[in-house]
Amino acid sequence: MHEFTSEVQALADEILAYSLYRLKSDPPLDGPRSAQDLFAAVGNTITAEGLGGHKALEVFTNVLAKACISTDHPRNLAFIPSAPSEYANLFDLVVGASALYGGSWQEGSGAVFAENQALRWLSDLAGLPESAGGVFVQGGTVGNLSALVVARAEARKRWPETTRWAIACSQEAHSSIASSAQVMDVEVLAIAPDADGKLRGLDVAREIDNFHATQSVRVFAVVATAGTTNLGTIDDLATVGAAAKERDLWFHVDGAYGLAALCALAIKPKFVGIEKADSFIVDPHKWLFAPFDACALVYRNPELARAVHTQHASYLDTLHDDASWNPSDYAIHLTRRVRGLPFWFSLAAHGADAYAEAIEKTMEVARVAAEKVRQHPRLDLVSDPELSIVAFTRLGWNAADYQKWSDQLLADQIGFIPPSSHHGQPILRFAIVNPWTKVSDIEAILATL
Repeated sequence: MHEFTSEVQALADEILAYSLYRLKSDPPLDGPRSAQDLFAAVGNTITAEGLGGHKALEVFTNVLAKACISTDHPRNLAFIPSAPSEYANLFDLVVGASALYGGSWQEGSGAVFAENQALRWLSDLAGLPESAGGVFVQGGTVGNLSALVVARAEARKRWPETTRWAIACSQEAHSSIASSAQVMDVEVLAIAPDADGKLRGLDVAREIDNFHATQSVRVFAVVATAGTTNLGTIDDLATVGAAAKERDLWFHVDGAYGLAALCALAIKPKFVGIEKADSFIVDPHKWLFAPFDACALVYRNPELARAVHTQHASYLDTLHDDASWNPSDYAIHLTRRVRGLPFWFSLAAHGADAYAEAIEKTMEVARVAAEKVRQHPRLDLVSDPELSIVAFTRLGWNAADYQKWSDQLLADQIGFIPPSSHHGQPILRFAIVNPWTKVSDIEAILATL
């Protein structure tokens, strides 16, 4: 198993050839199959004697891969898809082949150095001080949870007598905030946004003050969203941040999707107030053209996170003999892949301007898509897109109609657009983060409606 033989060489050639084929070719859309169907096609793949590399690869490429929807297909507009650059995908091969460990400076200083430069770029875009820093974690859920754990630790220092805690956020906040609260055994103060879907500082201030006046529970963090998953709405970061600071509360910004647009100068003013954040997240695997999985978690004062997240054990003492930057100290993890490296490589190779241009391109497609929805006789636009998500309804349809249409769209290999909901009503949405998504793709989908 651990010897580079002629058989391994032959398999390497096959795998590299397949990888190059996927990179060079338009991605297939494909779609899911049932477990029973897949078992009928491939049987039990785990055997005592093994299938051999060639056969195992054949099973994957001919059957299993085709049962996965390509997230980078230009008509995959579901959830928040992904569109990694060719450079990022290629370097992901390097990361895998190099057996790199990204938990400590001692074992991975070169890789961690590169990741930290990518984090520095994001910190600078947000206007955070030079002292800011963080780590790449698995995804936004882990990033939000890790930041909120630090926030509570800081609150405990200020209000040691408090025994019950709460997170204040919008009713439109990502589901990971409620999940984090459940893991932490804290409450959620969900605040209604304005009619435009934005959380405002005045509402935050009023609701928190009323909450503290009537409850024995104390808010320890305020979470704003910079680009909601459903509609792409950006909360009023400046006023929400001010309301948090006035009450000595941690201000966290969940920018998993939307904060990528910070790198586009024309869009950056939408994020005024991000510079007030004590922490924020952004997922390069969403709109910054990196492969899954990579969430950038950034702290204004990373030493606070280090004090909370550093794990202590005799075998780990050697890692903490100096002031080295150990990524394991800044989130809820120890072992970690250097998942930020493909993002760093692509960003370093292409330059920041190319990223800005790519994001602006997707936003232009979103603007055109919204206009085409407006002009469609059977569609209603839910709201003007603030970023690159276009949400709309189909006149006369119920929830079953939306699902039937979505299923048929995928079955016909035209696109992947599962229905969502807004204010209790079914909607459709285009999440446009792929620079390869063209207006013609939008037109092809709209023609089916």
